[in-house]
Amino acid sequence: MDDKKEILELKKRIFLTAYRAGAAHLSSSFSVIDILYTLYCKNILDVDLIRREEKNRDRVILSKGHACLAQYVILNKVGFITNDELSSFCQQSSHLGGEPKLGAAIGIEASTGSLGHGLPYAIGIAMAYKLNNYHSKVYVIIGDGECQEGSVWEAVMSAVNFKLDNLIVIMDNNKLQAMGSVKEIMGIGSWKEKWKSFGFEVLEADGHDTEQIKNAVCRPMINNVPRLVIANTIKGKGVSFMEEVPIWHYRMPNEEELQIVKKELQISDKELKECGIHT
Repeated sequence: MDDKKEILELKKRIFLTAYRAGAAHLSSSFSVIDILYTLYCKNILDVDLIRREEKNRDRVILSKGHACLAQYVILNKVGFITNDELSSFCQQSSHLGGEPKLGAAIGIEASTGSLGHGLPYAIGIAMAYKLNNYHSKVYVIIGDGECQEGSVWEAVMSAVNFKLDNLIVIMDNNKLQAMGSVKEIMGIGSWKEKWKSFGFEVLEADGHDTEQIKNAVCRPMINNVPRLVIANTIKGKGVSFMEEVPIWHYRMPNEEELQIVKKELQISDKELKECGIHT
């Protein structure tokens, strides 16, 4: 199965899991799924080290924790979360809630959801890796809207000051936040120049092209310089009426919209019924 088909299947799983639960940040999960897939499924991470929870493992921190359903389906794909666990998402007594919780499953390296916390946390890990002479990397996925948090910029300065060339920040640059566009709300035009001015190496990629993402992430690091990869994405990618529409930040489709989702994500009536949805 090629990457596009794999990602379509993951989006289908995201939707079916969310619809069973009755709620999720669908458009954010669709925005970031290609990035997570590339990290876990394109030979970037040493998945076996993560599975064994070795101290020197690569770490992935999803700072934009509201997109956690994308993380859950990826962890299910690599065998860290069972099908039953995934199906319990946001159900009573489930340990998989609407935002990631440290220890809920192998591969969930931080409790996130309060925006602006993931990057500072990751910097602490990256510093510890340097002190212990570990050669693994710390990957942090942040949102562009999240960069309005002051803690992000304190962390950016620290990463440069401490010469963390084992830190790769990936920005899910979908240009939207909960209530509108990032540009309208905060007037942000160019992330590249801002991060470069602080001392980061900055690369850009199509955030829905796995090869571009991999090339940007895997390029040899510059000594003593942390990296930002600006992954240009479309919020709600894959479902036409969700794409680049702010109201879909946190919303589920009605019956009419469900028919469009079924067609565009290739979901059958049988698949809906199997997860408890009846048409």
